[in-house]
Amino acid sequence: MTTRSLVVLSGGVSQPSSSRLLADRLAAATVTALAARGLQAQVHTVDLRDLAHATVDATLTGFASGPLRETLDALAAADGVVLVSPVYGASVAGLVKSFLDVLEPGTLDGIPVLLGATGGTARHSLALEYALRPTLAYQRAAVVRTAVFAATDDWARTRYSACS
Repeated sequence: MTTRSLVVLSGGVSQPSSSRLLADRLAAATVTALAARGLQAQVHTVDLRDLAHATVDATLTGFASGPLRETLDALAAADGVVLVSPVYGASVAGLVKSFLDVLEPGTLDGIPVLLGATGGTARHSLALEYALRPTLAYQRAAVVRTAVFAATDDWARTRYSACS
């Protein structure tokens, strides 16, 4: 069985976070879809909140180190990416945008990326289309046509204790 590398990036800032819950669900669905095609997935999940200070440092210095460097290397070697951001103020989280800003040119060239977002109401769902999709197109990622948005009401029967 062929193994594929899947990097899952969650931009949620709280623990637990609905963004992480959505990221985990999208990763599980991706693993299931790959298995149906005879492929195995090695999943590497990253909470961008854990890289926040290193991301700012890399923004200021132009150099990534430690766990941020490891994450950037994992992205460069990935066969696919799941990226989930919370929506604040009608746009994606600054943490997610800052992380994308420190990617070296070519990191996401041709890599399939599944987009997801969480927000208070369904009115925020378009943030994926006008804020995140163009940024990833600029990065030359192969962004999947369908994106997933989950509003607060979508989690009404989901308990955060389901987060791992």
